[in-house]
Amino acid sequence: MHDIKSIRDNPQAFDAGLARRGLKPMSASLLAIDEKRRAAILASEQAQARRNAASKEIGDAKKAKDEARASTLMAEVAELKTTMPQLEAAAKAADDELTKELSAIPNIPFDEVPDGVDEHGNVQHHVYGNKRTYAFAPKLHDDLGTALGYMDFEAAAKLSGARFVVLKKGLARLERAIGQFMLDLHTTEHGYTEINPPLLVRNEVMFGTGQLPKFEDDQFWAIKGELLAAPDHERLKTERLGLIPTAEVSLTNLARESILDEKQLPMRLTALTPCFRAEAGAAGRDTRGMIRQHQFTKVELVSITTPETSKDELERMLSCAEQVLQKLDLHYRVMTLCAGDMGFTSQKTYDIEVWMPGQGEGGMFREISSCSVCGDFQARRMDARSRGPDGKPRFVHTLNGSGTAVGRALIAVMETYQQEDGSIAVPDVLQPYMGGVKVISRE
Repeated sequence: MHDIKSIRDNPQAFDAGLARRGLKPMSASLLAIDEKRRAAILASEQAQARRNAASKEIGDAKKAKDEARASTLMAEVAELKTTMPQLEAAAKAADDELTKELSAIPNIPFDEVPDGVDEHGNVQHHVYGNKRTYAFAPKLHDDLGTALGYMDFEAAAKLSGARFVVLKKGLARLERAIGQFMLDLHTTEHGYTEINPPLLVRNEVMFGTGQLPKFEDDQFWAIKGELLAAPDHERLKTERLGLIPTAEVSLTNLARESILDEKQLPMRLTALTPCFRAEAGAAGRDTRGMIRQHQFTKVELVSITTPETSKDELERMLSCAEQVLQKLDLHYRVMTLCAGDMGFTSQKTYDIEVWMPGQGEGGMFREISSCSVCGDFQARRMDARSRGPDGKPRFVHTLNGSGTAVGRALIAVMETYQQEDGSIAVPDVLQPYMGGVKVISRE
């Protein structure tokens, strides 16, 4: 969330940043609300101060046996007791209005982020490896998995509907192996601390990382059983829990409402969890296969840093995610996202896109990881701070990245390592996690 003081100090820069996001100027309307809020707060504070002063003056008047003045002051205090709750309510209403407006505005991109309105404005940063050549036409992962008998979308549809899958035997084990390999790499070689976080979180936790209020319809929500019949929709919204769309939500919020010792920073956290997304805005997109699922597994990377080190931490996080694909010997490219294609909370984002030879005509790059630096945008929403060099609390900076999406890594491995007979060769680095199995084939 944005700092209204910063907007007040430089409204032109704020509006210029919004323009790069494709948004209209908002500083004037925000500052008008802020002016109303500050006036309401001042009126409430002045009333409180006057009440305190008048109460003291009543005592002085009574000591001086000035009953007339004491009576007048007592009437004034009584009136202030009546008006003060109204003034306090007006101040709170204005503060809530400002918070509501600010909470729906995305982060401002760094100057170095390229301009653009959508994915067509993204800029290639670098490429790793080369496309593989095949003596046969590479197949899609779902054709491969179905032919093996280990990927069942029909069974999943009977259980849960569209955008779910049942993995069996060798593919189920391969997905598990990929996740464990990633987690081991990040904890043993990259210095991340493994966390096993809750998958269900409160509204304020979703708010902290930016899922609420703007992306409420993209989440799955769990309602306690005794509330299912409750007619009060607002009560349901208050007492519900959200299924995490990414472990970023749980991991980042571990710093919420805290003042950390900067000797603890950077905090580097990782988790392998199921993730749940309603995909409300993805109707008709990637309806085939495992590319876009309501439930999927992902290894998440989160860093909590000082303001001075967050930009360097982004480059480090990107390198950690890249090493996953390098060890799997997968061809990929890194894209710097343009201002119009970045996520809501991001100041700068790198996407890693892995080559999937079975996709489209002759193969296609598909996103498998997104690494972002958010500055203090999430920290303000969570009230996550550290004690800086001067001893004063200041907001931390947060970063998040996929290290990587396990389901998409499974797809990339299947399509890249497919063989002409439809079997899947197991990458060398995964074979220890597969009990030495080198090829997945139909039994």
